[in-house]
Order: sequence, then C-alpha cells, then structure tokens
Amino acid sequence: MNDADYMRLALDAARDAAYHGEVPIGAIVVDGTGAVVATASNRRERNADPTGHAELLAIRDAAHTLERWRLSDCTVYATLEPCPMCAGAMHQARVKRCVYGTPDPKAGALGSLYDLHDDARLNHRFDVASGILADEAAALLQTFFKERRQ
Repeated sequence: MNDADYMRLALDAARDAAYHGEVPIGAIVVDGTGAVVATASNRRERNADPTGHAELLAIRDAAHTLERWRLSDCTVYATLEPCPMCAGAMHQARVKRCVYGTPDPKAGALGSLYDLHDDARLNHRFDVASGILADEAAALLQTFFKERRQ
C-alpha cells in the first residue's frame, strides 16, 4: 500500500466521526511492516474530552497494541494537519513520519503555524508529507461545517 491507500483508511475514519456528529478527522498508525496498528476518529464530543483528537487516540492505541511507547518505526496518517497537541504527542512517541491530507491554517503545527516536526531545539525530528488526498479531506470538513451552519 502507498500513502494514498493509507490516507483512504484515515478518510474512512473521518467519515465515521462525521456520522457521529464529530468534526470529521481521522487518523491511522502504520508500523514498519506496513500493518495498520491503530485507527481512530475524533471523539471530543462523545467522550467530553478536549484531548479526544483522532491522532492522539490513534497514537495511544498504537502504543498499547505494540506494547511500547516509542513508535520510532511508525507513520501517522491524519486527514487534517495536526495541531500542537497532536504534533507534540508524535514528538513524544518518536514517530518516524506523519502524512496528512489538508493543511490547517488556524492550528496546524507541521508547517502552517509551527514546524514542531523539524525544530532543532527538540530532541527528536520526524518527516512530514502533506497534501495526500487533500481535496477529499478538505471537502469532508467543508461539507460538515456547511451542514452545521444550516
């Protein structure tokens, strides 16, 4: 599978979030063998938890599944550019890479507002690829918020 194939799985998780009234953001974690070890969607509303972001939940699940907190061989796929909290969790988990769909000009921490993945002051850096199925990821968000406003 390639980045677009994995992003499609994250988009499926994002659609699940929308179905449950959550902002449609999905994330998956793939280990070094190419196996999907965690899938999550936003659960802030359902869990009444401000940390219920898809990326954070997927990272937690991956760590539990792999029985280790260092995810140094893993890639996180997220439909929206991660916020500072989620990018910080990726840093703490020592992920190898993050791939995201559409940028987040209001809260993005992997290129839009901040570059947490490549900050020389931090003790870990990770690769980032952006724009993978960006139009589809953006359309999910735009449709969700348009329907909310009506």
